[in-house]
Amino acid sequence: MRTLEWDKTTQRLKMIDQRVLPSTFSVIHLGSYQEVSDAIRNMTVRGAPAIGVAAAYGMALAALGSQSATLDLVRADLKKAAQILEASRPTAVNLPWALKRMLKVADQYYDNVQKLRSALLSEAHVMADEDVEVNKSISAYGAELIEDGDTIIHHCNTGALATVDWGTALGVIRMAFEQGKKLHVLVDETRPRLQGARLTAWELSQYKIPYDIISDNSAGYFLRSGIVDKVIFGADRVARNGDVANKIGSYMLALAAHANNVPVYSVFPFSTVDIELESGNLIPIEERPQDEVLNLKLHDRLVTPKDASARNPAFDVTPHELITAFITEKGVIYPPFKKNLVDKMRGL
Repeated sequence: MRTLEWDKTTQRLKMIDQRVLPSTFSVIHLGSYQEVSDAIRNMTVRGAPAIGVAAAYGMALAALGSQSATLDLVRADLKKAAQILEASRPTAVNLPWALKRMLKVADQYYDNVQKLRSALLSEAHVMADEDVEVNKSISAYGAELIEDGDTIIHHCNTGALATVDWGTALGVIRMAFEQGKKLHVLVDETRPRLQGARLTAWELSQYKIPYDIISDNSAGYFLRSGIVDKVIFGADRVARNGDVANKIGSYMLALAAHANNVPVYSVFPFSTVDIELESGNLIPIEERPQDEVLNLKLHDRLVTPKDASARNPAFDVTPHELITAFITEKGVIYPPFKKNLVDKMRGL
């Protein structure tokens, strides 16, 4: 099944609960935009493309659940829902991108409230289908850069679980493997929530792609050893100059790769580009609860002192000069990013 999809029978949004993978495969059903907001915040659903589409369906649920009788009042309810959904997670630009698109649909002319509701649900379906096709296009372009025999370090999770289906950076690896290329993936654990060890490893197991899980702090060792051919990760927001906000640890990984002359590829759809931001210094970085860091156990015992405190930024920014190229649905983009990224977007 898709990571998230509409249940026509119940008129609810169903999604894979990523909090309990890989030990349990569970599907939950959400009936309100508030529940969708909670699912984004608590990372039941995660990954920039996936939370964008989830928010779109949240807006459809807001329209279906509105008790307002007039079009203007329903639109007011939708704006309130959009504010709550956008506040769920601040870094990934796909979230406000999707909400703006849904509000634009809501602002069109309709004869009655029911037509507005139908239009919003139809748009959410379109966005879900678009995401799958965009990801396949991204993967096709990226697979051309993968060579037979490559060993690749992958950070976080960028597969089908991070999107509606197929994936971005992990989609590139998957497509190259399905083309018959022999690959080996070194999977960063991606602390503190272990999206690599839990989710990427689970997906690679489904695809029968060979992999080893590595601790985040061992990536430099493998890069210096000379066995790594490429580093590949996704993006949650890309500034106009090419700076990339991605899962925490991406910056350190890119630094180590750059020092060892290993190419670094960031993979994303154009919906992840925030053309209004001049540089990555302006990207808001989400700081998540410190319990995610402190609740680490060894032999069933907490490893940290009871009175310990922690900092838990969920993302960092990799400067554009550390990135070899971007892989997008419109092709591979090389430096200078400030010019080539904008030119490619204008050509959309």
